[in-house]
Amino acid sequence: MRALTWQGREDVRVETVPDPVIKEPTDAIIRVTSTAICGSDLHLYSVLGAYLSPGDILGHEAMGVVEEVGAEASRLKVGDRVVVPFGIACGSCFMCRSGLQSQCETTQVREEGKGAALFGYTKLYGSVAGGQAEYLRVPRADVGPIVVPDDGSPDERYLYLSDVLPTAWQAVEYASVPTGGSVVVLGLGPIGQMAARIARHRGASVVIGIDSVPERLEMAARHGIEVIDTRGDVDLLDAVRSRTNGRGAAAVIDAVGMEAHGSPLAHAAHRMVSRLPSAIAEPIIEHAAIDRLDALHTAITLARRGGTVSVVGVYGGALDPMPMMEIFDKQLTLRFGQANVLRWVPELTWLVSRRDDPLGVMDLRTHRLPLESAPGAYEMFQRKEDGCIKVVLDPWEAAA
Repeated sequence: MRALTWQGREDVRVETVPDPVIKEPTDAIIRVTSTAICGSDLHLYSVLGAYLSPGDILGHEAMGVVEEVGAEASRLKVGDRVVVPFGIACGSCFMCRSGLQSQCETTQVREEGKGAALFGYTKLYGSVAGGQAEYLRVPRADVGPIVVPDDGSPDERYLYLSDVLPTAWQAVEYASVPTGGSVVVLGLGPIGQMAARIARHRGASVVIGIDSVPERLEMAARHGIEVIDTRGDVDLLDAVRSRTNGRGAAAVIDAVGMEAHGSPLAHAAHRMVSRLPSAIAEPIIEHAAIDRLDALHTAITLARRGGTVSVVGVYGGALDPMPMMEIFDKQLTLRFGQANVLRWVPELTWLVSRRDDPLGVMDLRTHRLPLESAPGAYEMFQRKEDGCIKVVLDPWEAAA
C-alpha cells in the first residue's frame, strides 16, 4: 500500500509499504477513504522527531470502510463506514469506565510513562502505524471505531469525530464556560475554530477568537465569533477586558500549544533540538524547558480572577516555567489533557448528523488533496500558505 512516512526533520515521503494485517482477534482493517493532517502532526514534522524512526507512518485522523475484522471485533462487519478515534482504548478498565479513555490502563505506554497508545504518534505513544495511508490496522476495534451512516454525505461530515470535534468539545467542557459567560480562544486553527463554535453552541454569550492569520479570522467571523487580529498594535488585555465588563474572560482556551510565536529564544531551542540526534534530543525534551509559552502565559493573563484556563494545545517540555504567583493570586483553575474521544462521541455524532450542521463541520476543510500530495501539504500547512486551515487527504485519488 501507499503511506506517508517520516524520514527526518521536515522530510515526509509517500512510499510503498507492506499492507497491514490482523494481529490480534480484536483488530480490524479499514480501507481509508479520508485522513486529515492535524496541527500536532506538525510537531512531529519539525520538533518531536527524536521519538520517530525513518519509515514510521504518520496520521491519527482517519475514517474509511471496514475490510476485515478479527474474531473478537464482531461489533463491526465488513462494509461498515467508520471513523477511528485517535486514541486506542479498551473501554473496560478503571480509566475507561471513568470516562478517561486517553489514560486507558490496557493500552497505556508504561515504559515511556505515558497514557493510552495513539495512532501515528511516536514511540512515546506506542509506535502504532498511523492513518495517512491506504489501509489502517485498528487495534481494539471491538471498542474504538465509530460506525457512521453510509448516507452519501461527504466524509468531512463525520471525519472530525476522530480528533478535532472531541478535542474541541473537551476543551470547552474543561473551560467550564458559564451559560451566558465569556470565553477567549487563543489560536484559530482547526481545534480553535471548532472550540469557538462549540462554546457558542453551548451558550456562551461572548466568544472571542484571537489569531494573526487573515483566513482563520475570516472563517471564525463567518460563524459569529468576535475576532482580534494580533498583527496590529493591539493590547490584548485591554481588548479582552473592553468586551468582558472590564474583568477579563471567564474562560480562556489555549488552542495553540508549544508552537506559539512570541518567544525567539524558545523558537531557537525548538530548532536546535529538532536537529540533534535522538539520543541527545530525547533527554533535553524530557528534562528541560523548551516550549514557547507565549500562548499559555497570554491565556493566564486574559482570564479573569476566579476564571479557568483550558489547555488543548500540545506542549512537550518537562520543566517549562509557569507564572505561579499570577495563577495563585488570581485563583485560576487550569485543566489539561488529551481528548477522551469516546466520552463525547454520543452527543457529537448526533450534532454532526443533523442536516442543519449546527457546528459548521462542512466549513472547516480548506484543501482536499491526494495522499501523494501529502509532503507538499505538510509544508503548506506549516507555513500557513494558500489560506490553509485544514487539509484532508484522499488515499485513493490520483495525483494531479
